Amino acid sequence: MTPTISRRSLLSGGAAALALGALTGCSQNNDGAGSSGASTAPAAKPVILVTSFGTSYNSTRHVTIGAIEDAIREKYGRDYDVRRAFTSQIIIDKLKERDGIEIDNVEEALDRAKADGVETVIVQPTHLMAGLEYTDIKDELDKRSDDFKQVALGEPLLASDTDYQAVAEAIAEQRANLDDGACAFVLMGHGTTADSNADYATMQRTFDALGKKQFFVGTVEAEPTCEDVIAGVQAAGYAKAVLSPFMVVAGDHATNDMADTSDPDSWASKFTAAGIETTCLLEGLGQYSGIDDIYVDHVAAAIESL
Repeated sequence: MTPTISRRSLLSGGAAALALGALTGCSQNNDGAGSSGASTAPAAKPVILVTSFGTSYNSTRHVTIGAIEDAIREKYGRDYDVRRAFTSQIIIDKLKERDGIEIDNVEEALDRAKADGVETVIVQPTHLMAGLEYTDIKDELDKRSDDFKQVALGEPLLASDTDYQAVAEAIAEQRANLDDGACAFVLMGHGTTADSNADYATMQRTFDALGKKQFFVGTVEAEPTCEDVIAGVQAAGYAKAVLSPFMVVAGDHATNDMADTSDPDSWASKFTAAGIETTCLLEGLGQYSGIDDIYVDHVAAAIESL
């Protein structure tokens, strides 16, 4: 049964979408002058708003978040204005103060789109899963539903069995030149207190089901822990491991929690202490074209849902 479209809430499941009927009556022009009846001015170009947690690491921002945005722009840039928003206000403030770089948060980006007369907004998060931040974006769009005629929320990276398999294949392809049969490939995720933390276990099961049992998934702040992953690597008989972030960007967590060999609590130090020869790759998932393609597919699904 097709769900009823509400003016006040976004549809859940798949690409969340909201389609509102055309508004009638008095309209307000950008210069503040009122006009009677429907506006005759052409509608502003629809917007694809790519929302990311963000990073203060300039070296990784362009090749990860920027690469995802570029992939979306390459596919839809002719018909849509592709814009950026970050969800971390701490990162937004740091970039502005340190580098003079100004990036909108989600609320500001939606305000800007409304002020520009945009009627259709596609919001595509680069989050890995439907965790707390993804829910915050959905809630914000729900509050702003009357600001636009059409709004669609794209799904995070891991939203279906097809996504998990595509992610596993994309990562395996990136590691093919290092896969000599004697090396474990460890993916360090962030972890969350939300139910979506179970997605890491699902990702592990997907690797295993595809016969890619040399891949191991863990988290910094939840489970599986670093110790869990080390135990799994040792039980599988691997004496070498390549560590990389299971995150869109290779930022603070990758640089410090994973790769800082001067910190005895880093993953690199713990693996080395366990007698495992360890190499760290500071590569975010956004650097892999196969991952970027998944986000492009999710934008396509969001557009189709309008």
